[in-house]
Amino acid sequence: MLDRFLNKVSELIAQGQQFAIATVVRCEPPTSGKPGDKAIITRDGKIWGWIGGGCTQPVVTAEAQKAITEGKPRLVRISPSAIRAEDGVVDYPMTCHSGGAMDIYVEPVLKKPHLLVLGRSPVAQTLARIATVIDYAVTLIVPEADSASVGDVKSIVRNDFSFVDLKVTPKTCIVVSTQGEGDEDALQQAVGSRAEYVGFVASKTKAQKVFEYLQQKGIAAEALNRVRAPAGLNLGARSPEEIAVSILAEIVQFNAARAPHSASPREASSAEGRDPICGMTVDRAKARYKSAHQGQEFYFCCAGCKEAFDQQPEKYMHAVQP
Repeated sequence: MLDRFLNKVSELIAQGQQFAIATVVRCEPPTSGKPGDKAIITRDGKIWGWIGGGCTQPVVTAEAQKAITEGKPRLVRISPSAIRAEDGVVDYPMTCHSGGAMDIYVEPVLKKPHLLVLGRSPVAQTLARIATVIDYAVTLIVPEADSASVGDVKSIVRNDFSFVDLKVTPKTCIVVSTQGEGDEDALQQAVGSRAEYVGFVASKTKAQKVFEYLQQKGIAAEALNRVRAPAGLNLGARSPEEIAVSILAEIVQFNAARAPHSASPREASSAEGRDPICGMTVDRAKARYKSAHQGQEFYFCCAGCKEAFDQQPEKYMHAVQP
């Protein structure tokens, strides 16, 4: 079973999909999930594997989707009794008839950040190498083969620096480090892409001359204004190695600034409801079971909770604020 699970993980990574792995790390019986049980949960909420049934699956699915969005792992605790709040633990009170408690570790598996480097300059080669060390997916386009100097980095020999056959998204970071070997052509390709980060390794004077040339060729000033030139944070870098470090630092900072943040408590409360019977959190938009009583909507994790509420609504309507 483990080999099939690992094969599935490898398959999803090869497809470039983002997902989360949920692993049961502790349980107090009775629970259907046992320590070591694992499941893959995709961004759209599909589950492959087993972590338990009942209320466990919707809770872990919701937390897995949050983990993928935020890029952060979490420990999910589902328990029938209140537990002292702990940092890094997401608590879900559960009072379902089955009882039991579970701790599930949820870890997102995200796409590697993509760095596209144009040029074979010492800065370009060094940047490509050190970016792979921090697990970036790096593509290097060079005007002629020089495999010895780029190591294991994927390189493409292409005189015109075209990359229309590559998948470039807004999250791709492009660095032009041609340094005299097709500067204008490479930068034109970069600013015409969907990439939100474009860096140009050049002095301000050199960059301005290249910008003026491209504007004469019909490139809009707005497109050129988003180019970071000189590329990199102002660290006082001098050598090609130091310049490469400053550029990578700027890219890390740029990616961190645009990373999604978790929803505020108010946003979360507006999207989630609380089952008044068992106390489980329910996604209001996807809830299959709900009832109305005295002008209020109540949401349930399962048909059993809804039936219990419908039989005695006065008993439960104030148990949990909907």
